[in-house]
Amino acid sequence: MDRKRLKDTLDKIKSGEMTVEEAMAHFKHFPIENLGFARVDHHRSLRQGQPEVIYSPGKTDRQIIEIAGHIKKGGANVLISRFEKKRFSILKRKFKSAQYFEEASLALILAAGRKKPDKLTEKMVLVCSAGTSDMPVSEEAAVTAWVMGCPVERLYDIGVAGIHRVFESRHVIDKASVIIVVAGMEGALPSVIGGLVDKPVIAVPTSVGYGASFGGLSALLGMLNTCASGVTVVNIDNGFGAGVAAARIALLLGEKK
Repeated sequence: MDRKRLKDTLDKIKSGEMTVEEAMAHFKHFPIENLGFARVDHHRSLRQGQPEVIYSPGKTDRQIIEIAGHIKKGGANVLISRFEKKRFSILKRKFKSAQYFEEASLALILAAGRKKPDKLTEKMVLVCSAGTSDMPVSEEAAVTAWVMGCPVERLYDIGVAGIHRVFESRHVIDKASVIIVVAGMEGALPSVIGGLVDKPVIAVPTSVGYGASFGGLSALLGMLNTCASGVTVVNIDNGFGAGVAAARIALLLGEKK
């Protein structure tokens, strides 16, 4: 249940196209639907601007399919995070509109009647990665922001080991409204980009690196200790969280009426 669907229903009641009884049936499971093993939050689109996302690790195929079916029935797109490719064939058999984004480990089931996510703003989210090895986390961020309605561009493999690659891409960096910067190793790239721009920078540390990187802890601490103003940091490998944060900022900056 999103704002548009709720408004359409209320308009139909007002015009007499829908009876109160029909509307009551329509809202039968609003806002929470208890499946026993999960409580589907149909109200989340109204509260937060995007529907509930299914985190797949620890859930069985049956649980994922059932939760996804109820979210889709509520009129929302379904995004499934950290979803393994080997499980996708089962999902595709149940939902013909399902798509898989392999590099992002994300599955998307579009709501009925949609061919792609609605574009809700013209404000562009730019996703930068320090290295090619950071791409899985970068793609998780990029696809998430796109599903939430933002135009997204990518600049990959522009880390500080070849700092000229950042300056070569200034024309793309300058036109972004929000920038996500993904880096492992020492996590230096967000500080560099943060020192060049006047827009929000969301830093994402990754677990990429050798032994002393401590699974991303070095990158996390480096980003938290940045002296570049306007840089905020999410958790290690949390591309999804960065994508959501960036999309919310972009939507606030320029929501299409």
